[in-house]
Amino acid sequence: MRKVLVVDDSETIRQQVRLTLTAAGHTVLEAVDGIDGLEKIRVHQDLALVISDVNMPRMSGLEMVSELQKLGCRVPILMLTTEGQVSLIQRARAAGAKGWIVKPFKPEMLGTAVSKLMRAPEGG
Repeated sequence: MRKVLVVDDSETIRQQVRLTLTAAGHTVLEAVDGIDGLEKIRVHQDLALVISDVNMPRMSGLEMVSELQKLGCRVPILMLTTEGQVSLIQRARAAGAKGWIVKPFKPEMLGTAVSKLMRAPEGG
């Protein structure tokens, strides 16, 4: 069983992701914004994946990804957002995000992306 952190200010989105991932056998933790996400990542060193929204209060998903990169965090990050602009996707990838899914998402698409990112070799 792998542990996944979902960082999104929408309780509905967190619930949809949790239902999809728990059905696939994963343990799901939740955070309401980037600051909460950073705290949960510090506490839970055994995360297999972080799924994050981009637009959130207090700290955006992109800011959180940048902070994680500065801290040397190697957990793969999947952005799950309503934003689909190429420039934003490029910024997220440059900050360290490994994938991008636009909301609303199909559960099978999320499941495939999660499986793929969890199988990716760790970066040392």
